Amino acid sequence: MSRFQVSLLSAEMDRSDFDCGSEPLNRYLREQATQDMRRRIAACFVAQDNEQALIAGYYTLASASVLLNALPPATAKKLPRYPTVPAIRMGRLAVDQRSKGQGLGAALLADALSRALKSEIAAYALIVDAKDVAAAEFYRHHGFIALPEAALSLFLTLETAKAAM
Repeated sequence: MSRFQVSLLSAEMDRSDFDCGSEPLNRYLREQATQDMRRRIAACFVAQDNEQALIAGYYTLASASVLLNALPPATAKKLPRYPTVPAIRMGRLAVDQRSKGQGLGAALLADALSRALKSEIAAYALIVDAKDVAAAEFYRHHGFIALPEAALSLFLTLETAKAAM
């Protein structure tokens, strides 16, 4: 990750040549991310190449909750009987095609987990909605667990993340 610096997206950053191979993810970064940040809907963090200041990848974080009964029974029984559990949602994670295969996706995920762990607002887990089976496999490889009723929705408890870091 030393080749990249992660920071909040700013309006001055050039996003025009970012291409992760997914038009919805490209369009989000170009057209929607700063609006979501201004409205406090999501925070968008970008990894910029230190040499060229190009955006090599990004992810978003937002507050969320997960229904207690949506969690695996073994997890849910350890929690208070509130209807929902506070969480942080990583809504998007994308790496520019020029930077794929360099471990940047995993580094961005680690950065997101680090930010979630540093937050002073209580959250039980980081949750993600994988866009496809390959993305779900990426998250499972990093310790995420699929929700029983939604194989593409996964979570990692922040307690587990803290122990791993």
